[in-house]
Amino acid sequence: MNLKHHPFPVLATLERVVAVSFAFPESVLRPLVPSGLAIDTYEGLGFVTVAMVWTRDLRPAGFPAWLGQDFFLAGYRVFTRLRDDTGRSLRGLQILRSETDQRRMVWMGNQLTRYHYRHVKVAIDTHGTETRVRTTAANGSTTFDLTFDDAGGDIPLPDDSPFPDWRTARRFAGPMPFTFSPEADGSFIVIEGSRTDWTPRPVRLRSWRVGIFEEPPFNGVTPVAANAFAVDHIPYRWSAGRRVKPGGPE
Repeated sequence: MNLKHHPFPVLATLERVVAVSFAFPESVLRPLVPSGLAIDTYEGLGFVTVAMVWTRDLRPAGFPAWLGQDFFLAGYRVFTRLRDDTGRSLRGLQILRSETDQRRMVWMGNQLTRYHYRHVKVAIDTHGTETRVRTTAANGSTTFDLTFDDAGGDIPLPDDSPFPDWRTARRFAGPMPFTFSPEADGSFIVIEGSRTDWTPRPVRLRSWRVGIFEEPPFNGVTPVAANAFAVDHIPYRWSAGRRVKPGGPE
């Protein structure tokens, strides 16, 4: 079947990924997740990950790297599960919004995906092991402002994290093997990612402000920073999408 969205496999190198997950009551996230997807929970909490990705050489599979696109990506995603038409439970992400510093990627991304790209200005300041990333929308509003420390060593979980240890917290460290894009007929386009040498390391979250959490349905609810991980220099491949009707056999 020909697909308008995710019609071919894509390659890229993820030079750096820093992902911070925030916990919310499952009921807060439910309006954001379409019917057919279950919210992936821990102790009654759902999780939104804010991922910052320094991306290199993004291109269709089979194209040379020099034809690829380099850009910064910020993604806001909910951890979810989908039971596919074979009865498997697929664990992955529902994309809420994507931001990039390259206008070409906004156009291409919105033509070929349902990842809801928009353009932002990005400022990155690094001092020693600390990095501050700030993104600003066209109207001047801050979409996020986050500082992390990648010094290594014995790093504690964020204050008030619901996880008892980093091993448990790593279960909610994006990206995940699958992403799910809803279609108008109730089906989903499922995109599978594959990578090698994926060993996320904890980083220390120094400060954060996330603009999407000031919008409905998040506003009025206090997010809880649950974990923060980083990984570097990862070759990544996304498969072409496949259409799945949810609710396969148990």
